[in-house]
Amino acid sequence: MCKGLAALPHSCLERAKEIKIKLGILLQKPESAGDLVIPYNEKAEKPAKTQKPSLDKALQWRDSLDKLLQNNYGLASFKSFLKSEFSEENLEFWMACEDYKKIKSPVKMAEKAKKIYEEFIQAEAPKEVNIDHFTKDITVKNLEEPSPSSFDVAQKRIHALMEKDSLPRFVRSGFYQEFIK
Repeated sequence: MCKGLAALPHSCLERAKEIKIKLGILLQKPESAGDLVIPYNEKAEKPAKTQKPSLDKALQWRDSLDKLLQNNYGLASFKSFLKSEFSEENLEFWMACEDYKKIKSPVKMAEKAKKIYEEFIQAEAPKEVNIDHFTKDITVKNLEEPSPSSFDVAQKRIHALMEKDSLPRFVRSGFYQEFIK
């Protein structure tokens, strides 16, 4: 997490700037009543079309990020929780990598690889994920000839980060605690 200004990682500074901009926009006086309307993002907030899992399945999420990610309801809950913390970029990257692996066309694969790189990997990316330089270098090298495994190393690092950091926070959150009551 972000600690002390001098020790702030670059992505934390960027996130803080984004939050400051969003707050600034919210604090501006509207010029008309139409400006008071907050756009509804139907796609992002739509609940997963799936049955609520059993308590036993939900309890398994505490110990297994993979079980959480494989359950549509769990995935939607986890994503909502991360959005509430302004930290959904890791999950979005992981999901983009999963979609990328399904692409068969080399042309479409190259296009999607470029998009993922620009959105999540490159310095100053809008949703830059926190990966070490070694992992970033491997990923960039893999992108010279895109293949279904081009993002595997980076995706595994982000998965480990979510398992170590995001999952425990989710399990302690009201999102999860209310669910298992």
